[in-house]
Amino acid sequence: MASALALVLTVVALAVNTLVVAVLSRFFRIRLKTQWGWVTYTVLVSPVVLVVLGLVEGVVIRSPLFEGAAGLFLAVFVGVPLALGFTIDLLYVPPPEEYDLPATE
Repeated sequence: MASALALVLTVVALAVNTLVVAVLSRFFRIRLKTQWGWVTYTVLVSPVVLVVLGLVEGVVIRSPLFEGAAGLFLAVFVGVPLALGFTIDLLYVPPPEEYDLPATE
């Protein structure tokens, strides 16, 4: 059975991964001026970053929940944060076009 500490650390890892995806998708929205470029980069680059981050977090957490369950690992450390982070950036953060920036010379 999983310990309470492992479950708490898993929830913290989920929150950190969600924040990483939200920041990455915001970065891609600001930097890429094409209509679908930022979506493509978010969908292709963010999972790679999340897998690496999830492997590091998995070493720290050492939960018996993920031993031998690659699908569960990918769902918890990649799938859910990818969906949540993308949704947070898309629905709850104003688009970059709404910000008025001072003119540069």
